[in-house]
Amino acid sequence: MDANDVIFRLAPDHHRARADAEQLYRSVSQRLIRVLPTGSEIMHVGATAIADCLTKGDLAVMVRVDAEEFSEAELALASLFARGLSDRTEDFASFEDKNAVPPLGILLVAKGGTLDVFEKFRDRLSSSPALLREYNALKREHDGAEMESYRSAKDRFIVRTLRY
Repeated sequence: MDANDVIFRLAPDHHRARADAEQLYRSVSQRLIRVLPTGSEIMHVGATAIADCLTKGDLAVMVRVDAEEFSEAELALASLFARGLSDRTEDFASFEDKNAVPPLGILLVAKGGTLDVFEKFRDRLSSSPALLREYNALKREHDGAEMESYRSAKDRFIVRTLRY
């Protein structure tokens, strides 16, 4: 585990980080289209997908598939990327490429599954300046803090945001 996994740090230039993430997203999405089941949805989610959202500078990509195609998609992603640290469930798995620039996380979800919320969260922040300000404030408060503390606060914020 390196320092990036222990301490939460905001990117010094979130506009540049967003541009870098967009560039990588275009490349990765084309690669994923070739290996995933037909009809898979590939979306840029996470802070770099939201205008003016502060970010640590990574790219989060959600892959949404029909439940019956989850295993096939999981095998395809596992052939290309390392498993993420998040717990795998019957309708969620995560993958990562820490050597990508920016670092890449892929979130595989089954449509309608318990964690099929990433697009909804992104869209809520994109459409609510007040929620985005609150989320950015949370990020500023945790800049330089332990990653676990940030993730815990972020999880509470996400749950509350999704209830709206």
